[in-house]
Amino acid sequence: MPSLDDDLALALRLADAADAVSLGRFRAQDLRVDTKPDRTPVTDADRAVEAGIRDLLAAERPDDAVLGEEQGGTREAGRQWIVDPIDGTTNFLRGQQVWATLIALAVDGVPQVGVVSAPALRRRWWAARGSGAWAASPDEEPQLLQVSRVTDLADAYVSYNALQYWDRAGWVGRLLALTREAWRARALGDFWSYMLVAEGQLDAAGEHDLQVYDVAALVPIVEEAGGRFSDLHGEAAPWRPTALATNGLLHERVLDVLRSHPLDPAR
Repeated sequence: MPSLDDDLALALRLADAADAVSLGRFRAQDLRVDTKPDRTPVTDADRAVEAGIRDLLAAERPDDAVLGEEQGGTREAGRQWIVDPIDGTTNFLRGQQVWATLIALAVDGVPQVGVVSAPALRRRWWAARGSGAWAASPDEEPQLLQVSRVTDLADAYVSYNALQYWDRAGWVGRLLALTREAWRARALGDFWSYMLVAEGQLDAAGEHDLQVYDVAALVPIVEEAGGRFSDLHGEAAPWRPTALATNGLLHERVLDVLRSHPLDPAR
């Protein structure tokens, strides 16, 4: 049985391979973009990155299950790799730099290893249970991550991602209640909000309309940095359709604010 250190080393190599493919297609004039049945975009880069990761896993961990955004899969007991080849595909296809490959290893459904690699931002984050959370840019020594120590929501910087998903869920009133309590609230992008929580630059981040591959790699990084990760009801992530990451000190307060406001009237 591989150790988590071995699994993390493999996940970092998978990220290296993914970066080589995705950067080669970023801002490419011949980038192919299709629309999936759920009306979300997918590029040839998304498909190529996931295919490459699956090929490497088949060679290195042939007995492990794999679940990915583009080729699918279901929750499995035991060891399972969970992959989002390009989180932030809309940014990717529009030439914006906030996108990343997310790679997680879950054991019996619980993420144990997470890597988030954002080559256009020249930044990578990673963690394995019991080994801390780390980040580095090229030619930079890895930095041990630590969430913020903000204890008062009135001093907190919060990210809520895409407003329309809160609206569809009937949670806009709840979100507004949270933003009125917080010092500053802005919608930052996808994985990036959660990594900024892990770095201590944000104090809380949450969103709706998620899949497990959007979340699994983020969980160990935030938690190993000293934060807390759940869904918006306080239940364990990453198999639920919402997420909330905080510095831990603010988690129950954020949940209380969200719970205290009724859902929006049906439209």
